[in-house]
Amino acid sequence: MHLTLFKDFSISAVIAGFVTVLVGFTSSAVIVFQAAQALNASPAEIASWMWALGLGMGLTCIVLSLRYRVPVVTAWSTPGAAMLITAAAGVPMAEAIGAFLISAVLITLCGFTGWFERAMNRIPLSIASGMLAGVLLRFGLEVFTAMQTQFVMTFAMFCVYLVVRRLNPRYAVVAALVVGIAIAAIQGLLRFETVRLELAEPIFTAPQFSIGAFIGVALPLFVVTMASQNIPGVAVIRASGYTVPISPLIGWTGATTILLAPFGAFALNLAAITAAICMGREAHEDPSRRYVAAIAAGVFYICIGLFGATVGAVFAAFPKELVLAIAGLALLGTIGNGLATALADGREREPALITFLVTASGATLFGIGSAFWGLVAGAFALFVLHVKGKE
Repeated sequence: MHLTLFKDFSISAVIAGFVTVLVGFTSSAVIVFQAAQALNASPAEIASWMWALGLGMGLTCIVLSLRYRVPVVTAWSTPGAAMLITAAAGVPMAEAIGAFLISAVLITLCGFTGWFERAMNRIPLSIASGMLAGVLLRFGLEVFTAMQTQFVMTFAMFCVYLVVRRLNPRYAVVAALVVGIAIAAIQGLLRFETVRLELAEPIFTAPQFSIGAFIGVALPLFVVTMASQNIPGVAVIRASGYTVPISPLIGWTGATTILLAPFGAFALNLAAITAAICMGREAHEDPSRRYVAAIAAGVFYICIGLFGATVGAVFAAFPKELVLAIAGLALLGTIGNGLATALADGREREPALITFLVTASGATLFGIGSAFWGLVAGAFALFVLHVKGKE
């Protein structure tokens, strides 16, 4: 196993893992902080949340990717955290921890029993690919919207990406990131003065259970995590061409959450947007060697866990435009492949396009994100068109 990992190792995969964590952390960490604050968490407890979440994401990324030789990327439930900001306000921390545990048990059951995988097997690849392209579209667009505020840095990154993409595709994103950091440093945009090296300490909170927290926190957290995170996460894996048993992936994210919930890990799940970075050609030209990118992401996530606030300050030191640009460039190939697969079958082209448009709209309904509704809309369109016998 170690020899295989050593043979498959590549710098491009490590960079893809770093970009995955950079994008995941900078795009949603503030929501996790707000969720913890809604429960009146102290700074030490917030650091414990980051310790538990970082450790959980890191271990599941590394172990599952090594086990299946597929880039399995996990994440915290961003919609779940957003839901906690309002739903958990006023709930005692101990009852919230109890709700996290109940939600994790439900996710574990859905995974290991195979219920979730049987439902996912009914989603056509064209619909899954349309959803993937829709989820990632805004990241592709933001490469160019970032040019409005930081034209020199972003345009230079874009040009370097194109040139290196032609000469040596594997290192196109690496080169763009290096150029972006160099220009940001020259322009004085890197803010490292606030960074202090500080280890996070886990704080155990004994769970308490109540009907109110069960109905108001546990069930919504479970539904939102499954619908808005795990369904798109599975669709990304399949749209990227990987075959892997889904049931144990979901089951182990739930089981890991059960272990770490008392320390603040509210919900772990399969990643969608960040996973696509590790599954794209920029991680490695050979799809069978891209799992190294997910392992690298796992290592970086563990570092986030161990150093909590310190790593948060490091990521916050990068200008927003640099993060947007490198994410978009890393995902260009995946967006293109998703669209190509979605529109390849003439019979399923219109439902796949509807899936893409609904997902790309970003519309949220009943607290559930557009990725889920895109799948629902596409499946509905496919059903109606099929019943009517239209081609």
